[in-house]
Amino acid sequence: MNEQIIARHWLAIIAPKAAPAIATSTVLILARIWNANGAEHSVGNAVLMTVLSLGAAAAGVCASIGRAGDSVIAGTAFAASGGLALAGVAGYADGLSLPLLLWVLATAVAYGLAARYWRTDRRERIAYERQTSARREEHAHLERVEALRTGAQIEVARTGAAYAEQLAQALITRAALPGFDFKAVEAAGLPELPSVSTGKEH
Repeated sequence: MNEQIIARHWLAIIAPKAAPAIATSTVLILARIWNANGAEHSVGNAVLMTVLSLGAAAAGVCASIGRAGDSVIAGTAFAASGGLALAGVAGYADGLSLPLLLWVLATAVAYGLAARYWRTDRRERIAYERQTSARREEHAHLERVEALRTGAQIEVARTGAAYAEQLAQALITRAALPGFDFKAVEAAGLPELPSVSTGKEH
């Protein structure tokens, strides 16, 4: 069974691995731009980011302990909470030391959470590939068995046809010899040859 080979572009391969770092780096860069445009030491902006971060965290808690228990919504809410906290600190702080420290921590946490999902996805993909391979092997085995059975039936039919043809030829040849008795052939249980028998009767 031929399988189509699909070559993935290198960007499609590395994009999921680079996504957490790109996300936290984007938040840090935008927060520092915000800092340069007047957010530094702005109490109102700091309070706003704190409230938004706490609200996102609360939404994540509600999503994780709710009836549905949707892990995707909870993870998105917690990621938003961490991003808002990082943006608030990076926008309010004077230097780059604290924002960079928080960026490193946020990136490490993001990769830690993503690694768990990557491992789960890899296990599911390997299990799916194994099941697919087992099904293909089973189907290939069934096809081979059916091919052998069909080939055997064809060979049996061909052999039977060849035997019947040889028998008919032998009876025709024997009927042409003098002294051939059709009644003796019928008494022996051999099939009657209508064409030869009809010629004999006439």
